Amino acid sequence: MTVIAQIRKAAQALRPDPDFAAALACRWAGLPETARTPGQVLGRHAVGCEGTHGVFPQCNLACTPCYHSRDANQVRVDGPHTLAQITAQMALLREQRGPRAHAQLIGGEVSLLDPDDHAAALQVMRDHGREPMSFTHGDFGYDYLERLVLGPDGRPRLRRVSFAAHFDSLMFGRRGLARAPDEASLNPYRARFAAMFARLRREHKVRYFLAHNMTVTPANLGQVAAVVRDCRGMGYGMFSFQPAAFVGDERRWHEDYQQVTGDQVWAQIERGAGATLDYRVFEHGDVRCNRAAYGFWAGDRWYPLLDGADPRDLAVRDAFFRYLGPVSFTGSPAPALAGQLTLITARHPQILLLAAGWAARTARRVGLRRLATHRAHLVSYVMHQFMDAADVQPAWELMQRGQTSADPRVRATQERLAACHYAMAHPENGTLVPACVQHSVLDPDENAALRTLLPIPQVPRRQAAEPVPDGRAAR
Repeated sequence: MTVIAQIRKAAQALRPDPDFAAALACRWAGLPETARTPGQVLGRHAVGCEGTHGVFPQCNLACTPCYHSRDANQVRVDGPHTLAQITAQMALLREQRGPRAHAQLIGGEVSLLDPDDHAAALQVMRDHGREPMSFTHGDFGYDYLERLVLGPDGRPRLRRVSFAAHFDSLMFGRRGLARAPDEASLNPYRARFAAMFARLRREHKVRYFLAHNMTVTPANLGQVAAVVRDCRGMGYGMFSFQPAAFVGDERRWHEDYQQVTGDQVWAQIERGAGATLDYRVFEHGDVRCNRAAYGFWAGDRWYPLLDGADPRDLAVRDAFFRYLGPVSFTGSPAPALAGQLTLITARHPQILLLAAGWAARTARRVGLRRLATHRAHLVSYVMHQFMDAADVQPAWELMQRGQTSADPRVRATQERLAACHYAMAHPENGTLVPACVQHSVLDPDENAALRTLLPIPQVPRRQAAEPVPDGRAAR
């Protein structure tokens, strides 16, 4: 490579990726009017999240409810199948959604994958410009985690990992606590899971990000606030709560999930945080599906990064979208990111004034004494509200025909699907579908086909022994 070519390459690295900027513009253009709000992140800073499907649907815990179809646990975990499917799905996502996105390695239970296959899957996702997050029930040990991140030479092959761990009292079969009587009884398991990653960083210098997931039904709604309060310092950077929906295996629908509303769940999160969580400052798709609040704990109090009631903070948000929206903070090497931010700030020095004003206001809200005596740590709160299969199926069928329903309930479902934050790829026909469509419409047939493609070997039943001449059973 010539010196001029090297200079050009370095200069390009110091500019936001034009392909990512183009992907953002395309995403914004595709949003329905109901989602084009001042706080909308899609199309301004992200194209949305992505997830895998049909790669390892089996799980070794039981949940009420379970979003997987009834055939999911009849499909064997197969490394070559997983890697082939992830490669094809990530290629389509990169083609249609651009060079940068967060993607979830999700299906059944990710720790059922061989650690080498798991590591290879994460690398495939990164090779396609995705920042991967592995989804788990958290019921595995430190030995699995080490085998995942360390290569055959004993040195780290993964420098950073992200995991989302699902803990709630609606899950059955966890080692040491097969049937949790309440959410509080799971706190030692939540803490133990997070502690494994702290140990991983100490011993192998592997960075990590942890999210905590929890399904909410009438049975545990009143315990959400305690989970928020009791687990805030365990090491999770995000807590996500999902009100249950009538999706997946109907044999595990044991409650009237419609008794739990998004407002009720959000009120419980606010109660646990001891603060109002303004989910309109930053929006991810349709707020009927997703709510998010970004902030930090300082001691026993949670503070928002931006106060939605302060116009000056909203001006900071708008400037972020305007000047830094196309910058990929998670997908860029640190030197390149620093260079991009330096050049953008040099071109728009008002960024420094806005940042200084925000820092001063935040310090006043928290208090200098509290900031000096308590280490602040970032923790965001999220709620994802899936839709019932009975609503998704007719809405999707009409959307496939290009029709808008006259029924207000179905039309609202269509609006939510059109603004979906969470896409899954189908390389066999070149389409992307919302996660609710995947789980409600496509999973049953897909898992039935996988059951034939990847059957679980059947152990033949032991035949009754033939009697020996003296009438005793053969041994």
